[in-house]
Formats: sequence, structure tokens, C-alpha cells
Amino acid sequence: MVSGFIRYRMFMTAKRRRLTPEDWTEAALEGLDHGGLAAVAVEPLAVRLGTTKGSFYSHFLNRDALLVAVLTRWEQQSTEARIAALEAEPDPVARLRLLFTAASERVGHDRVESNLRAATEHDLVAPVMRRVMDRRIAYTIGLFEEIGFTRVESVRRGMLGCMAYVGQSELTARIPGVLPIDDAGGLPAYVTAVLDLLLRDAPQAPQRRSRPAKR
Repeated sequence: MVSGFIRYRMFMTAKRRRLTPEDWTEAALEGLDHGGLAAVAVEPLAVRLGTTKGSFYSHFLNRDALLVAVLTRWEQQSTEARIAALEAEPDPVARLRLLFTAASERVGHDRVESNLRAATEHDLVAPVMRRVMDRRIAYTIGLFEEIGFTRVESVRRGMLGCMAYVGQSELTARIPGVLPIDDAGGLPAYVTAVLDLLLRDAPQAPQRRSRPAKR
């Protein structure tokens, strides 16, 4: 008859065997959220997952390989997936409002991005952050072009909008409570005010992208 202790050891061993690269990547993302880049380390992550370093090395060559997986997942979730979701809205003005509303609501709650911005000197982080920001800026500029602004004006307004978001995000992360958003009517009023400025003198008839006809 197998004792309770042995059954427990067998259960834990089976649990460790079931860990996947995705489990390690998700744990590393949580570590990055709570403790920055330094928290993406094998030993503390193994403790978090209740396993050993051997499990890690069965999936990843080294810490850098894990960091690449973490950055890849973060880039997909934080940028590409969100842009794809926005594309369901055909009106570019409504899409711009959704974009800024969602981005502003995440401010103060997305410590992963804030911690990655603080680690842009790292050789693996730097190119990913550059690619992410290039993608976001280009997408925002494209929205203003689709609304009907000239290329030059779209670049100006797109850059201004992105800098407003990054500035709000950094100030909120580094000096919590410093922005008197509540005194200005709260977050929805702030977003509306920003968009009113960015859309000032907008063409009256935003361009509409043609959508495939439904069969």
C-alpha cells in the first residue's frame, strides 16, 4: 500500500513533468510585472512554479532564451493582439477613441511595460521596445491619415498622441498620484479632452476602408 507521503511525491513529480515552456514564460511575465527584469531568473521562478531548475533547462538553453520567449509573448499581447482587436471597428475616429481610452485605462496597471522601458539598455529588450514603439506610432499615424489628415499633419498628431500616453504612463509609474486627473473630471474627461485636441480641424468625412462583401 502506497503511503500518503509517497502519493504526494508522485503527484508533485507528475506535476513537474507537466510544466511546459508556456508555464515558464507566464511565470517569467509575472516576475517581470512584480520585480522587473531582475526577477526573470531561473531559481526564483522555479520556486514560484514549485519545481527545480532541471525543468527549466529541459525547455530553455539559458535565461536569455527565456527572456526572448517573454518578450515575444509580451509584444504579441501588448501590441499585435490589441491592434487586431481595434481593426474590428470600421470608423477610424471611433478606433482612435478606443485606442486612447484602452491605453489610458492601462496606465498604472501595466508594470511589465514600465519595467521594460526602464531596461531598454539591455541588448535583448532594446530592439523589441523599438519595434513595439515603431509599430504603435505607425499605427496611430495611419489612423490620422485614414481620418483624412495630410501625411505631415498625421505624423505630428500621431507623435503627440503617443507621447501623451508615454508621458502619462511614466509619470504614473514613477510618481504615483502626481497627475491630478481626478481634479480634471476623471479619466473619461481627460481622454475626451486629449482627443478633442488631436482631432481639432479634422476633415468632416473620414475615409472609410472598403470591407469585403459578406457572402
